[in-house]
Amino acid sequence: MKNSAIIKSCFGRETAYDLLIPKSNEKFPLILFCHGFKGFKDWGHFNLIAEEFCEKGFGVLKFNFSFNGGTAHDVIDFPDLEAFGENNYLKEVEEIHFMVKALKSGQIFVENWNGEIHLLGHSRGGGMATIAGAESGFVSKVVSWAGISDCINRLPNESELLQWKRDGVRFIKNGRTNQDMPMRYQFVETLMENKERLSIQNSTKKLGATHLIIHGTNDEAVDIKGAREMHLWNPSSKLIEIEGANHVFGGKHPWESEELPIHTLEAITATIEFLSS
Repeated sequence: MKNSAIIKSCFGRETAYDLLIPKSNEKFPLILFCHGFKGFKDWGHFNLIAEEFCEKGFGVLKFNFSFNGGTAHDVIDFPDLEAFGENNYLKEVEEIHFMVKALKSGQIFVENWNGEIHLLGHSRGGGMATIAGAESGFVSKVVSWAGISDCINRLPNESELLQWKRDGVRFIKNGRTNQDMPMRYQFVETLMENKERLSIQNSTKKLGATHLIIHGTNDEAVDIKGAREMHLWNPSSKLIEIEGANHVFGGKHPWESEELPIHTLEAITATIEFLSS
């Protein structure tokens, strides 16, 4: 069963979420799903992924970060580029904490939930889930799908950073929507002011055996070297490399099939095994 609703985030912006609940009346754990950069909760095959977890006995709450460029009523693509320009890593970490607390407090009510929360993030969402999971006392396990391993090394080179600072804004081309998406320089300032807290390396070391890292060997957007580094930082973590998988595990937007790609199914199966152990 799927319920969609709107909630006002810790930053005062409304955002949308979907809650999927297993049909069984048995108590179940919940997966909080965090999308990545230029992403949204309904991207590609994300709805089918949530349904697959639900069929396997997990509740799923997937939400849009409130500064992702969407709005509460227009959740696909990016009608609010002004908000996109004001987004940063810290806001996303704080919004994960907000959603966790909304669940634990009952602000988001989930019938038959057993109180257990797992974080699952894709790409940038994987990195933010890793940070939030290491900070939160309410999260049981963290799963990173094609997750970033470092925030600072994803910044442009020094000359481009200087130009970004001079201009106050940098534009990122979205090849799919053909939009020039603004990123204001506050993104860099906030990162550098909070670089210890936003260190995925530091967070990875704290997670121990509660951390699963899944990455495709053909990831064109986030190099698999980062996943291997995270596993070295935390040898107690579990690393699964999916041979031949790309950054989205075979997905695309829009996704028009009723079937999930094989690499996505591999990632789901590995995640369920990890969360159930």
